[in-house]
Amino acid sequence: MGKRRTKKQQKELEQGLQAIILIVAGISYYFTRNIYLTGAVVIIAIFATIGFAVLKSNKEKERLRMSGIKDIDLMDGIQFEYYLKELYLSRGYAVEVTNASGDFGADLLLKKDRKKIVVQAKRYSKDVGIKAVQEVMGARSYYKADEAWVVSNSYFTKAARELARNGNVALVNRDELIDYILVLSGTSQSQVAATSIQAVSINHELKCGKCGSPLLLKRGKRGDFYGCSSFPKCRYTQDYLGSNEYIQ
Repeated sequence: MGKRRTKKQQKELEQGLQAIILIVAGISYYFTRNIYLTGAVVIIAIFATIGFAVLKSNKEKERLRMSGIKDIDLMDGIQFEYYLKELYLSRGYAVEVTNASGDFGADLLLKKDRKKIVVQAKRYSKDVGIKAVQEVMGARSYYKADEAWVVSNSYFTKAARELARNGNVALVNRDELIDYILVLSGTSQSQVAATSIQAVSINHELKCGKCGSPLLLKRGKRGDFYGCSSFPKCRYTQDYLGSNEYIQ
């Protein structure tokens, strides 16, 4: 799901390309006074424009592939929350995933540089509407947070963007999420995605021995291991025995 254009933007793009071709044709005819040569120049300009568009499209596809965004699109809401937890942990935030019920509009609580941030995680296949912004604004008040974010693998409606602007809520859309995860240092994006998906898929079987929170499959310098999802509050770890293990 790449960045979508509105009908107005698409029409403006087409008109812009037509204007460029007409300008090229006019300049060519002005200097050559040859209709056939002008036609050849216009054809070359058209093919060059098409080539540029194809090249740009291929670069965007490579960018999407490197970002692992397709893996994110296949996650459910809970998996996306734990994915974001791993992502923000890697960026130096202290992260807590709130309870599924009674979260008061916040899926994640972040802390960094003495700031508390409430986050709504929206793994959507359509545009995120105004409700998500309203809920995270309420969460900011309830948790007495300094900032409120809505992070999505999709885009936001016009109404949601307007309310966020007036309510001082930061919106992280699909493109910004891709940019953010592409600069992830120390761990490849595919490793982070795989870690989140595997951990959430077995969280009903694997629980922390100290606090009872779900365990996440993580990758460290010495290999794979299970770590508590409440890290850094809880630092419980457990050995990973292999892909076929089953722990009661």
